[in-house]
Amino acid sequence: MSETEVERNDDGTGSSQTRSVVVRFLWQQLPYIVALVLAIAGVAYTNASHQPLVRYWEFLALAIGVVCVINKWPELDSKEARWRLIWTQALHWVAVLITMNIMLLSGVQQLLPTPATSLILLILLALGTFLAGVSLLSLQIAFLGLAMGLAVPAISWLQQSVIFFLLGAALLIGLGITFWLSRDHRPRATSADE
Repeated sequence: MSETEVERNDDGTGSSQTRSVVVRFLWQQLPYIVALVLAIAGVAYTNASHQPLVRYWEFLALAIGVVCVINKWPELDSKEARWRLIWTQALHWVAVLITMNIMLLSGVQQLLPTPATSLILLILLALGTFLAGVSLLSLQIAFLGLAMGLAVPAISWLQQSVIFFLLGAALLIGLGITFWLSRDHRPRATSADE
């Protein structure tokens, strides 16, 4: 490496290139991050409002189906392969939507509380996403499905553990206030010189 290249790297252009690569990577991952955040937000809203969001889950399934097609589209050269991709993904996501709507039938809804319904819809969406990723050989889509699937037990655990978190936070705040107050009331040491 010449001295001018070393100076150029020392000037910070290397860090701007690194930043550019990170920004480009995050931009490419944005659809997957948004889908995961929307899925978790749907569960949170359903748990807070105690009403299932039927159209929301249907929209999210269709949106992930579109992301699957867009993800694989550039890799396909022939018109026939692209039509096959569209039809297989359409059939796949219609099956997921039918399964979700079966869970939302009134007879099934009477057996399940609303928070459980939202978790079931999330796990169905996660399974559909993971299987779409496997069939498309897309690591990103499969990972999105896996992340959604892992969110189900995490959300369930957080719902059950929220009281313990609140008690733990109250304990820590109480201990912090106790130590802070005891520190302020300690007699201050005076030096022997005074």
